[in-house]
Order: sequence, then C-alpha cells, then structure tokens
Amino acid sequence: MSGKLYGLGLGPGDPDLVTLKAHRILQKVPVIAWPAPDTGASFARSIAAPHLPGGQVEIPIVVPMRTERFPARDVYDRASDEIAAQLDEGRDVAVLCEGDPFFYGSFMYLFERLAHRYPTEVVPGVSSMMAAASVVGRPLAARNDALSVLPGPLSDAALRDRLSLADAAAIIKVGRHFARIRALIEEMGLTDRAIYVERVSLDAEKRMPLAEVSEGSAPYFSMILIYKGGEDWIHALPGSQT
Repeated sequence: MSGKLYGLGLGPGDPDLVTLKAHRILQKVPVIAWPAPDTGASFARSIAAPHLPGGQVEIPIVVPMRTERFPARDVYDRASDEIAAQLDEGRDVAVLCEGDPFFYGSFMYLFERLAHRYPTEVVPGVSSMMAAASVVGRPLAARNDALSVLPGPLSDAALRDRLSLADAAAIIKVGRHFARIRALIEEMGLTDRAIYVERVSLDAEKRMPLAEVSEGSAPYFSMILIYKGGEDWIHALPGSQT
C-alpha cells in the first residue's frame, strides 16, 4: 500500500495557531516536504519547527524567488517525483504550507500532480486574512456584505473595478506594489476605511490605519483591509487596536 499525502495548513506564522489536527500529523508523519526560497530559511518549516519530534526525512522544495510567473513546472515536477518515491515506499508525506493549502498555497501544484494517484488529505489552516482581522479588531465582512480578495499584482484598472463593486476587500501580496496600491486607494477616497497589516501574528507584526503608514514600500507578507459595507457599527470602530 502507498503512503498518504497530507497538505498541512500551518497558519500565518505563530506556531500556536497550528491546528490540533495538523499538530497530530506533524508528530507522527515520517516525511515532511516544505517550500523554500533559494536564499534564506523556509517560513513554512519555521512555523512547524516547534511541533516536530525530529528524525523525519525532509524534502525541501526550492522555488527561486523571481518576479516572473511561478510556479515553474519543473520545480513541482521534481518535487512530485521525490514525494512520490516516498509514498511508493508506503511512507506518509506531509507538505507544510503557511496559511491554508488551497488559499493561494503552493501545495495546490503538488495536489494537481499527485492527488489522483495517492490517498490525499488537505488540512485547512488559519488564513493570514482572518488573523489580520482579528488583530486589528474589525470584522472582514458582515451580514450580506460581499468580500473580495484582491492580489496586489493586479493592474490599477482591475483593482479599481473590483474595489468599486466590493463591500469589503482584502488586498494581499502587497509587497513591492504598495506605493501604487496606496495611491489608488487615495484616489478612490477609501484611505480612511483602510487598515494596513504586515507580518501578522509574528514578533515583527505591524498594524495601523493606512493613512499612518510612513514607509513607501511593504514586505511581501502584508495586506490592506478595506471596509465599505452596510454596517454602521463597523465603520465606527477605531482604525486599529494596538
């Protein structure tokens, strides 16, 4: 019998936000695989580290940090072959994913290649979007509000169109697009409804009204939350709780 493939959502960064189910799997699985940049440490593995008993076989999935479009198919093809070799030997493999595996997670590219061949289970994780709403003390959306999740690399035209239709929005993957996105939000008259959060749940976390952000750039792990829905009590909340 083959092993089982797990996609483990580990949450936004705080190891205490790892679910009990993900923790149980981390404690018993003989093989772990994790995305890694070509320079520096793996964020996903750092989240899991306090929960690992040691002794697992480890498969780093090195994804070059480039501006051109990824996933690079050969990276995930090679990783799938390495993981499949372990599964074929009857060993379970857990792929570590920051956030949630199916919310812009790289695990989906392994799922595409392997889930039709091996027993597979996806364990959801706490999204950074949910964590950000919690730390700023403002709901993402309520009642019949329509929430839009908008990747920062979208064009100004696409962001403008989607923001104009949404009752609430989370702009993610802000990073190097921060100055452009902030200018667009100002142009649309939404600055007073926008909250900026970076590195949520980590020691370096920052959160504040967008109007108070002095920097002209932002890290990759940052987002902007906007509320323009119909709940007056949400509009009356302070811009952030610090």
